[in-house]
Amino acid sequence: MPESPGRRRGGKNPNGQGSVYQRADGLWIGAAYVLTSTGHRKRITVSSRTEKEAARKLREKITKSDRGVPVAAESWTVARFFAYWLEHVVRVKRPKTYQGYEGIVRRYVVPALGRRKLDRLTVQDVRSMLTRLRHDCQCCAEGRDARREVPQCCAAGKCCGKALSVRSVQYVHAVLRAGLQHAMREDLLMRNVAKLVQVEAPRYRVDRGLTVDQAKQLLHHAEDDRLHSLYVLALYLGMRRAELLGLPWDAIDLDIGTLEVRQGLQRVKGELRLVPTKSRSSERPVPLPGVCVRALKAHRARQAAELLAAGVPDCGLVFTTTAGTPIEPDNLRRSWYPLRKRAGLGATRFHDLRHSCVTLLLDLGVPPHVVMRIVGHATLDVTMGIYAHAALDEQREALGKLERRLSG
Repeated sequence: MPESPGRRRGGKNPNGQGSVYQRADGLWIGAAYVLTSTGHRKRITVSSRTEKEAARKLREKITKSDRGVPVAAESWTVARFFAYWLEHVVRVKRPKTYQGYEGIVRRYVVPALGRRKLDRLTVQDVRSMLTRLRHDCQCCAEGRDARREVPQCCAAGKCCGKALSVRSVQYVHAVLRAGLQHAMREDLLMRNVAKLVQVEAPRYRVDRGLTVDQAKQLLHHAEDDRLHSLYVLALYLGMRRAELLGLPWDAIDLDIGTLEVRQGLQRVKGELRLVPTKSRSSERPVPLPGVCVRALKAHRARQAAELLAAGVPDCGLVFTTTAGTPIEPDNLRRSWYPLRKRAGLGATRFHDLRHSCVTLLLDLGVPPHVVMRIVGHATLDVTMGIYAHAALDEQREALGKLERRLSG
């Protein structure tokens, strides 16, 4: 709104201190030129119902500018900023991650917070959104039931009450927190309000790993499988599925016995791609125990014979189909499901081999920080909080020691 209607405060302010004036509608306006995130200066305004409050707000803006804290060069809404962040930051760095993040932003963040000004987002805004996600039926919130030919939930007058799980709410919070953290890096925000909101952590089962006997059974039944060495690496090194399927031969030195984890294989937007590891800590050199070296040597000889028989070139990956092409990640189950049935492992997931590696190493007394480096965890909290567990026999032994000590 133009400045002309209204009156200015008496006296002239020193240069750089801005001005405070009253509009014709009675609202007090403070205006000054401050530093922006582009390095230029621009005119900003604040408003209040009282002259004193308008002057206080203006002084706060000017003080921050004088301390080198810029204001945003343009006005961002939450929706606009997160669209920018997804397209120019997330998609470029982590294509696979983009798919999950984009769905979270589109389905939950934008509907709840999209119209809010980015720099006016509050802790209360974030907490309210997460509370609604924990308690509100998502059929109602997303209008899914209303689009069904035969309503079954809210549109039929009987809400199913299916709110998001604790893990899903935690994921929404993590995506929001990551986006706002990048806004801080670009000097668009002074603080990350999502970090100030605590969310309930999911309760993971901590006994998902194989026992020693089960691990031995698995290795025994895997001996005749063409992917025998893949299961050996999964169990001994705790490598992720993507890391195994994206492992190139030039990352392995069988003479000195080392392996370098530096990429993964994933399906992104309909095509298989070699992508960076899950995190920087996932990139790691790992020494190869003798059993892994022997399994890889046998696998290399078998693979060479398969490629020769098929008359196809080597794609450079350690684990391929018999036609020499990368293995579709979801197709690994064609080998895993029959193998786990032969080994009597029930519904054990392939990823549980990674859990087993961690748990078995910790049970052997290997220091947690060493285990963390072997499997590529980002923090010790992940290693200890999710995976480590004490078996009933170990608990019984510990309590027996206490009993003997106290009974003399």
